[in-house]
Amino acid sequence: MDIKEILSKVDHTLLKQDCTDTEIFSLCDDAIKYNTASVCIPGAFVKAAKEYVNGKMTICTVIGFPNGYSSKEVKCFEAKQYIDDGADEIDTVINICDLKDKKYDKILDELTSLKKVCGDKILKVIIECCLLTEEEKIIMCDIVSKSGADFIKTSTGFSKWGATFDDIKLFAENVSENVKIKAAGGISSIEDAEEFIRLGASRLGTSRIIKIVKENSNDKLSNSSY
Repeated sequence: MDIKEILSKVDHTLLKQDCTDTEIFSLCDDAIKYNTASVCIPGAFVKAAKEYVNGKMTICTVIGFPNGYSSKEVKCFEAKQYIDDGADEIDTVINICDLKDKKYDKILDELTSLKKVCGDKILKVIIECCLLTEEEKIIMCDIVSKSGADFIKTSTGFSKWGATFDDIKLFAENVSENVKIKAAGGISSIEDAEEFIRLGASRLGTSRIIKIVKENSNDKLSNSSY
């Protein structure tokens, strides 16, 4: 697969708790240079990053992150705040406790409300697969499909493990045609990135792919595939 195609599906991500302005701006520089789908950054950096990229890169941020405990009202407030600051895409974490308690209507109401706030901005729903049964994952495929959200996403990268091939297969078999798939967490090789895409992911949340490209190409894309 062409490396540029892989990079075009990457949400170039930096969400560690101690990241700095310098690191965020460097992330943006790399994302612009390698033409990734977006940069995914903490909400506190959205406004500065939006000004910094000056229209050259899509800005994605996270809400209810990483545990999903926040109320619907708080998540909607977060989403509106960061969209006002310049976010183009919002990745939200579901309340996993609600899922375990089978409060499916509550989850659907939250996601529907968030999509209303997001409007034409992209909403991705993180369900944290590593904490769910297969049945719960399938239920979430149905809820996300009904909610109007744009993506279902495997993981925050802050729990037990990240994306797996089996989860992407399961998503592809159970989401409606209007829902896209994002694999995130632990994507550490070009080969894995290719396989996630082949299985149905159209976005990859990762901080590593550009690092690998630099290491393998001496910071050049003249050889466009691996």
